[in-house]
Amino acid sequence: MTATAHFTGDANPYGGGDPYADYRTADFPFTHLVDLADRRLGAGVIAANDEFFAERENLLKPEPAHFDPERFGHKGKIMDGWETRRRRGVSAVQPHPVDADHDWALVRLGAPGVVHGIVVDTAHFRGNYPQAVSVEAVSLPGSPSPEDLRAPDVKWTTLVPRTAIGGHAANGFAVDAGQRFTHLRVNQHPDGGIARLRVYGEVAPDPAWLTALGTFDLVALENGGRVEDASDRFYSPATNTIQPGRSRKMDDGWETRRRRDKGNDWIRYRLVEQADIRAVEIDTAYLKGNSAGWASLSARDGEGGDWTEILPRTRLQPDTDHRFVLPAAVRAEQVRIDIFPDGGISRLRLHGSLTEQGARRLTARHVELGG
Repeated sequence: MTATAHFTGDANPYGGGDPYADYRTADFPFTHLVDLADRRLGAGVIAANDEFFAERENLLKPEPAHFDPERFGHKGKIMDGWETRRRRGVSAVQPHPVDADHDWALVRLGAPGVVHGIVVDTAHFRGNYPQAVSVEAVSLPGSPSPEDLRAPDVKWTTLVPRTAIGGHAANGFAVDAGQRFTHLRVNQHPDGGIARLRVYGEVAPDPAWLTALGTFDLVALENGGRVEDASDRFYSPATNTIQPGRSRKMDDGWETRRRRDKGNDWIRYRLVEQADIRAVEIDTAYLKGNSAGWASLSARDGEGGDWTEILPRTRLQPDTDHRFVLPAAVRAEQVRIDIFPDGGISRLRLHGSLTEQGARRLTARHVELGG
């Protein structure tokens, strides 16, 4: 673990105006990766030992934490995060908590994967954030309960050792564990509040599950697909195009800035592994006056291969799911969508199945990561 941007100490008390004006953050080298703790992938905070002031579920809300200086409830200030009560010692002679005292929350990742970075966000927790945090991880099969995860024989791997953090700040940690994990345990030392938790990495799917499915979406985030590059991320990330389900609003897709030249925009994807693509969906849901005018698809099999057009430039309709059955299966590891001239799409689906070589390599990777 490496602390990539180190913040410590209290932030100033809120003095009015924009509550994010004095928020401390940095550019982290891993935030372009998928958030494995994204609720859209099925992540959840399944248990916590204490959530007296604010519920544990707030940790994974997708939007930035909100602050209302006048919002109070029967238990005190209502914070948009996970906040525990103040710990106390055992007596008047020993009023302070001991060093081992801490609060914890168990997080189920939305997709099992390799963690490359973690952000513990204490936005708006200015004087009530934890003195330090630590994060551990484990990989268990199936759908373990909180009791299963807390069993004494479960072996946790430390991703972030106990580290002092700052209030009202994005506290980032680079992780290099090189293993596949399914669950995290987030610890606050000794108590306090965390607004958001982000867990960045790469999805490591279960090859047995994908093989059993046979035909599946080869580029979906939850199945191990990913965005390698994109021409434009001005309004929204290209990764939105491979999120689960249909888009629910305009910014849940990918939209580019307006072009004033004669070029076009594009996204390059990597499939979960080598596969045969048989059908394609290009969805422009909720993009009504700003959808792409036309789109084409190209594919290649391996880094040294040639790009081959598999869907010629085709007219797209706004707010519409377009479906195409390919005349023959296309073997590929990478796919590129070009949109003309600009605009956006909400989702791309590439339906097909792994090749024998792709299945073998995916299984070998699964074993290598401890799956």
